[in-house]
Amino acid sequence: MTIRDYIAKMKGGSRSPPGVAGHEVLWSWLGAAIGIGICGYLSSRYFEPNDLSLLIGSFGASAVLVYGAIKSPLAQPRNLIGGHVVSALVGIACYQLLGHTIWLASAMAVSLAIVTMLVTKTLHPPGGATALIAVIGGTKIHDLGFLYAFVPAGTGAVVLLVVALVVNNLSSGRRYPEYWF
Repeated sequence: MTIRDYIAKMKGGSRSPPGVAGHEVLWSWLGAAIGIGICGYLSSRYFEPNDLSLLIGSFGASAVLVYGAIKSPLAQPRNLIGGHVVSALVGIACYQLLGHTIWLASAMAVSLAIVTMLVTKTLHPPGGATALIAVIGGTKIHDLGFLYAFVPAGTGAVVLLVVALVVNNLSSGRRYPEYWF
């Protein structure tokens, strides 16, 4: 392959996808508002008073998938929950083993989370952020240790899933999930 051929591949080969219908936009908005809203409410009311949280930044990206791209394999329940939990476990382990060198712990957490998600068939792109948060999340996250994989990562993902099941199936034109396992 020549350099020219290599560069030509970067032009892409397809047209951009079509626009999304207004009702799909509305359902996606509703699901995200309710899912993130419930996580935020539960976090502030019940978790934060106990030095825990139910909100992490990667849930914003999960909301895009489970409410806005519901047919994607990356948005299915196994991927949503498994991706967050296994990535959190990997991120915590990397921080505990390599945390004295944050850049190395960060690189290993994200790259090994990807590998682990691929091997376990739980690929969920926000899981990469969940692993990274385990490393750079600060003292409150680090103090949780392996609990971080279950609260907030696992529990928050379950809340998003329950809301996705309810909201995505209210419309006759939507069905979620495509599959469970």
